[in-house]
Amino acid sequence: MTQPPQPPNEPPQGGFGAPQEPPAGGFGAPTPPPEQPGYGYPQQPPGQQPQYGYPQQGPPQQPPGQPGYGHPQQPPTQPMGQPAGQPQYGYPQQGQPQYGYPQQPGQPYTQPGGPGTPGGGKKISTQTQIIIAAVVAVVLIVGGGVYLVSGDGDGKKDEAKKSGTKDGGKDGGDEKSLGGGGKEKPPANTKSKVAFQLPQPKVADITNVSGSWITEKAYVKTGVNQIVGYEPDSGKQLWTIPLPGQVCAASRHATDDNKTAVVFAASKPTPKDKYVQCTEVGAIDLDAGKLLWTESVSGGNAGDDKAAFREVTLSGTTVAVGGTDGGAAFDLGSGDNLWKPEVKADGCYDMGYGGGPGLVAARKCGSYDDPTVLVQNLKPSDGAPISEFKMPAGVEYISIVSTKPLVVAADVGDTAGDGSGVSDFFSIDEKTGKLRAKIPVDSDRYAPNCGSTEVEQCNKLAVGNDRIYVPTEEHEGTGDDYGQTNEIVSFDLATGKATTDRADAGERYTMFPLRMDGSNIIAYKWPPYDKGGQVVSIDGGTFKETVLLENPGEESVREAEISFSMDGAEMRYANGRMYTSETLISESIGSGARKEYLAVGFTTN
Repeated sequence: MTQPPQPPNEPPQGGFGAPQEPPAGGFGAPTPPPEQPGYGYPQQPPGQQPQYGYPQQGPPQQPPGQPGYGHPQQPPTQPMGQPAGQPQYGYPQQGQPQYGYPQQPGQPYTQPGGPGTPGGGKKISTQTQIIIAAVVAVVLIVGGGVYLVSGDGDGKKDEAKKSGTKDGGKDGGDEKSLGGGGKEKPPANTKSKVAFQLPQPKVADITNVSGSWITEKAYVKTGVNQIVGYEPDSGKQLWTIPLPGQVCAASRHATDDNKTAVVFAASKPTPKDKYVQCTEVGAIDLDAGKLLWTESVSGGNAGDDKAAFREVTLSGTTVAVGGTDGGAAFDLGSGDNLWKPEVKADGCYDMGYGGGPGLVAARKCGSYDDPTVLVQNLKPSDGAPISEFKMPAGVEYISIVSTKPLVVAADVGDTAGDGSGVSDFFSIDEKTGKLRAKIPVDSDRYAPNCGSTEVEQCNKLAVGNDRIYVPTEEHEGTGDDYGQTNEIVSFDLATGKATTDRADAGERYTMFPLRMDGSNIIAYKWPPYDKGGQVVSIDGGTFKETVLLENPGEESVREAEISFSMDGAEMRYANGRMYTSETLISESIGSGARKEYLAVGFTTN
């Protein structure tokens, strides 16, 4: 086992960690309303036709014994996509990518901006400027199937819940009962103050800085060739883990004792060779600020060379990594290799995994031009499949939204049309591999975000109570003050039908789910031009909203808060503290560019 480098006695010099003065500016000022109400303006009162944003009843489920997935599809008049041999729009062109740039064809897509831009537009941030949209055109669903494969059908011995994995992101667990509450309670004073602002470090190329976690002792954030722990209420730098190269991927999950995993490069780029493979897998102790071990493996499409990985997740004590070279796994405690990439005659390899309460593989098989994507529920201890679901023909990439209950997102036939990466959710029985329900998501009405070819990168949604919670698209409000608003609604994972759940953002706010808290939903409200953002808890039974945190409304503070694109930024909330951070940074463009931040924190403590 490779011994980790030792951290220096003194933290590196520079602007990292020191509280900064936020920029001034008038971003967020209101603009006149459009001549016509936006799409989704409420038309009739409840009791007649539902208002826009209220879940609509989906099409009837297909009767047993009929072919197809969930609902019948109408064939198009002509094939979708581009002629064979022609590159699709947004597809990476030939040539070596810059260091830190995602290595698999198709890059994380950031929809232009985030909510909050005057006039209903969406703010364009650094991340939007530097991410290339990989819009992969796929064909219509024409068939598919599900079947049970060998393995321990109940998988009970490998349930991650017994290993104490806690979710740092979106996987809500299998909450059956509505109501009952969660751990997050409103503080005595919900008004927050700025904890700290971390300026973006200067970089020459696109640099991946994904990875952020909250513990009781620290807010932990990936920097440039390092991972840094900050005192959660002041931003004082507590410790630094130096790395030989840049972090390329970070698990959104952590164990109950605050251990997690990252993938990073073995060296820094050079002027001669700016493309460095991300081959190193490491375990991090977020409380102690230590790199516990570093490992790498060969095999799969890499042959005798080290395998390169671009995704990492955690389920129980299993660290699972994936990429075009295939998938591998390690024991979190010891670093022992549990499995490694293999070359299969059928061309199958694991693109990546979803973690948390379970471990689910996104497996691609077949030729490059005609792939098949499988969803495999695995035993975390050895990777043996428990069940398998075959995605419809034409689906090339999927996003694993939740592992228990098992929910997968896909842009079927490239029909979403908005870069969200999701036209349908697939609710799957993780024990049998059978489809429970297929949930179409109209991109004109709903706004979840799975716009990435990475397997576990969905945001703006949450899964719990055997439901999936999604935001509606912004639409014009009904109050005296012109502004945009939206709602959070839900779909039943057993039936695929919309429920009566509805939480209103309120006039001039727009909101989306962050994560589950027991049976409650933690959501963020993007602020209007004269107020700060809010974090609220939505009761899973009554859908009553409780404010947990409200940020200052001063213009300079608000400018820092809304300087991130909510489609790409990482947002964390726990115990009266909220942190927002970037996942990709690049060199600032222009001398008059708006000040940009690596992370901004708010606290009620």
